[in-house]
Amino acid sequence: MKDLKLKILLLLSFLILTGCMNEKVTIAAFNLSFDRATFEQLQDEMATSQEEQDVLVAAYVEDKDGMSDENKAKAEKVIQIRNVAAIIQQNRPDILMMGEFNNEGYGQDLSALHGFQDNYLSIGQSLNSIDGGDVLEPISYPIIESFSTNTGLNSGLDLDNNGNAGQLPGDAWGFGFYHGQYAFAVMSKFGIRKNKVRTFQAFKWKDLPTASIPTITNCDDENNPIPEGLACGDNWYTDAEWEQVRLSSKNHVDLPIVIRTPYGKEIVHLLLSHPTPPVFDTVTQNNKLRNRDEIQFWIDYINGEKFIYDDSGKKGGLKKNAHFVVMGDLNADPEAGDGVRETIAGLLEHPRVNQSATVGEFVPTSAGALEEAVDAPFPERVTSTFGLRVDYAFPSSMLKVEDSGVYWPASDEPGRLLMNDDRVGRFGNGKDISSDHRMVWYTLELY
Repeated sequence: MKDLKLKILLLLSFLILTGCMNEKVTIAAFNLSFDRATFEQLQDEMATSQEEQDVLVAAYVEDKDGMSDENKAKAEKVIQIRNVAAIIQQNRPDILMMGEFNNEGYGQDLSALHGFQDNYLSIGQSLNSIDGGDVLEPISYPIIESFSTNTGLNSGLDLDNNGNAGQLPGDAWGFGFYHGQYAFAVMSKFGIRKNKVRTFQAFKWKDLPTASIPTITNCDDENNPIPEGLACGDNWYTDAEWEQVRLSSKNHVDLPIVIRTPYGKEIVHLLLSHPTPPVFDTVTQNNKLRNRDEIQFWIDYINGEKFIYDDSGKKGGLKKNAHFVVMGDLNADPEAGDGVRETIAGLLEHPRVNQSATVGEFVPTSAGALEEAVDAPFPERVTSTFGLRVDYAFPSSMLKVEDSGVYWPASDEPGRLLMNDDRVGRFGNGKDISSDHRMVWYTLELY
């Protein structure tokens, strides 16, 4: 019996050393650009059957100018969704965070997500966009989650100081023309530890220790006059408003994923967010400061800071030994753009982050970005058509990275028509064809 146990231990040791007993997991973040005028519009597009899609696309290819405006517009959206589904099928992530997948505001109505699965992801899409052929293998995600969002959630206050309280989009807790616009969701092949999910939708901006109330600093701009009753140097929010303003423009979510390995269950915390872009400011630096602080929140959370509280009232940040992956369109580039570069750089270079994945050998790159983003400091790292690295899915230091990438085919690579096709939409690129963002992915090894 002792000899048998010894043999088993030796075999296990050999398997560990040779890497035969591990779980490889591909994790990806992708801002899909599925923004629509209403959630109902997205629901309708996702409910469109394959047969109905084929009729619309065929008519579009044959004579798009001869279509009614309504059918032409829907055909273009169907083509966009199909191309995004093709990108997902081509890269096949096990866990996918999807930005700009609108919901009804609270993340409880999953009909659009189920439609995306049933009518697009479960059907093989073409790598050649509207040309057909090269059909990809369908992909299925048994776990689908959407999340409550501050976008379009009316505060009832006059947050944009236009003299009228409770008007969207300016008076929403997060910019949005309706509640649920710009929301985010997750599709996964692994289960979720639901009783440990933490959300921070209601966390107050003022409660971040490094936060500062936005003030009027752009004082002599003819295109952006200071609102009546305010003056250069004044606080943008009243004291009463500042007590209530929420930090997260959408939500901050800690989603624990359960991954089975040969040694048992491993928990990986997905730290999900989509900070406001640090642009579109008028007389203040409101958006720039908010973007900075939405990113700073994750630095403090990873540090385990005690001042943090979630929507259920539980206090404190992430435990010191927890595995995590920071995911989402963070709207910040450490080398360029309008964001506070020091803050995003501080997150990417955090001691608990796997820096080989953020600043080292496994920084995600693509040939397509290198070809197009020639003016960027590190063009191969760019993840958007506007020339910035803003999309992330990087792991904590104790998770081993096997591979990484940005899915952006160069002009001579298969899949290019999913990114650029002059026959589609107004410009044949960006949101017209698929998205103005690119999927960022990592393959991790869990032992």
